[in-house]
Amino acid sequence: MKRRSLIKAFTLSASIAAMGLTWTVQAAETIKVGILHSLSGTMAISETSLKDMALMTIDEINAKGGVNGKMLEPVVVDPASNWPLFAEKGRQLLTQDKVAVVFGCWTSVSRKSVLPVFEELNGLLFYPVQYEGEEMSPNVFYTGAAPNQQAIPAVEYVMSEDGGSAKRFFLLGTDYVYPRTTNKILRAFLHSKGVKDTDIEEVYTPFGHSDYQTIVANIKKFSAGGKTAVISTVNGDSNVPFYKELANQGLNATDVPVVAFSVGEEELRGIDTKPLVGHLAAWNYFQSVENPVNKKFVADWTAYAKKKNLPGADKAVTNDPMEATYVGIHMWAQAVEKAKSTDVDKVREAMAGQTFAAPSGFTLTMDKTNHHLHKPVMIGEIQDDGQFNVVWQTKEPIRAQPWSPYIPGNDKKPDAPAKSN
Repeated sequence: MKRRSLIKAFTLSASIAAMGLTWTVQAAETIKVGILHSLSGTMAISETSLKDMALMTIDEINAKGGVNGKMLEPVVVDPASNWPLFAEKGRQLLTQDKVAVVFGCWTSVSRKSVLPVFEELNGLLFYPVQYEGEEMSPNVFYTGAAPNQQAIPAVEYVMSEDGGSAKRFFLLGTDYVYPRTTNKILRAFLHSKGVKDTDIEEVYTPFGHSDYQTIVANIKKFSAGGKTAVISTVNGDSNVPFYKELANQGLNATDVPVVAFSVGEEELRGIDTKPLVGHLAAWNYFQSVENPVNKKFVADWTAYAKKKNLPGADKAVTNDPMEATYVGIHMWAQAVEKAKSTDVDKVREAMAGQTFAAPSGFTLTMDKTNHHLHKPVMIGEIQDDGQFNVVWQTKEPIRAQPWSPYIPGNDKKPDAPAKSN
């Protein structure tokens, strides 16, 4: 009896050991991929859809056999719009979860928070949002726009006859590094075009700011001095009360056009856009662009949102950072296939010159030296259905200038990131 029990116990423990071994083998057969986006707090309005797009893209790659014969396994964390928490969660993804790559961040302050962690641990971050430039890291690939791929062309447009011939500029932003650095570049650019400081107003509000009554009244006063454009680097959920206040005070696009760098289809979903028709946004992709790749991209996203019962699935939209997320994940997968490895140094090398036929309708190229995508520039007018009509775009993708020529001393900066230790 004892012997039989012993045999049973041995058989059971052997089975458990075998199961454990199987689980270990299964775990080794996946490639872990980190997703680092705010799913709560002031930035959730913008970042949640990037997490969902990342998951859709991973599903798409897995459905075609994964990468190097292995399935991608997403590891999702919520840094909750808390900038120090981004660094903690980034470290957790790299050291505990052992991810091969991280796709994440929206604000530059979150990216600046995680950057030392990725450089220390030689992790790899794909950053999908337009930003202020003035940075180049061997551990980051930037799939959003640098200032010469968004901010500068947008201001040139509103200064042109087609864009309204603006002579005065109200620079309104959220108070952190991206708006302040972008506006430093724009002020220098405007000076180079003969615009005086008396014709430039610069105002900042905190994250989560909701009362724009006084600011919109001040925009109206400022615009009395000549044809004015508002250049908005307001981020997150503050965009909703800002645009509502524009409508409340009857400030329409023919009087004072607003050109925004952080407002797209997603941010406009919860707003009555009829009073906002004609206001502008500058990006490198809009949902409304017509081409076969985008038609499939939008259809796939709409179907995915419904299948997963995502909030607002009946009004699912795509936007620029979602497209940049999609492109970045596919490019990384291509680089891993080329390198036949997820080793960061090998993938970094394989990323140089990667191309991808993007939903924007352009074939995008990862620059061979500066870790930035070559991207087209598009300016869109808000329509009454919350979509954008593209009123201007470049004929070809533009190479990024991470170091703006409008900041003194940048001409001496290197065109490639210094190698990490």
